[in-house]
Amino acid sequence: MANLNKVMLIGRLTREPEIKDFTGGGRVANIGFAVHNRRKNAESGRWEEVPVWLDLKFFNRANGRKLADLAAKLHKGRQIYVEGRLVTEQWTGKEDGRHHLKTLVYVDSIEFMNIGARRSSPAPGEVQPEEA
Repeated sequence: MANLNKVMLIGRLTREPEIKDFTGGGRVANIGFAVHNRRKNAESGRWEEVPVWLDLKFFNRANGRKLADLAAKLHKGRQIYVEGRLVTEQWTGKEDGRHHLKTLVYVDSIEFMNIGARRSSPAPGEVQPEEA
């Protein structure tokens, strides 16, 4: 049976990256992300954009790819293209003891978008596309 788990998305960051460093030298960046689906409003007949909210995870990999370091330099509102795979994480809540599930995207590659940029120049410290 064939199997394919590949996600390609263009969207905007919805919050600043949350960075976690591990004692063994690893690093992960968690970022909120939004993409849009278009649908026709049945009442008005107009097309509207419906947001889809996702969480992305970027890792520093042993093979030298430092995606978490790169993601740490991004800022809310930045438009990016990512490729990755869907992963379901599960845990038991510390406060409620309940079982939780969350599907998110583990990012394998990133490209910076300039199309429809919300500002003409990057914020101080923001990564330029040619730095990727």
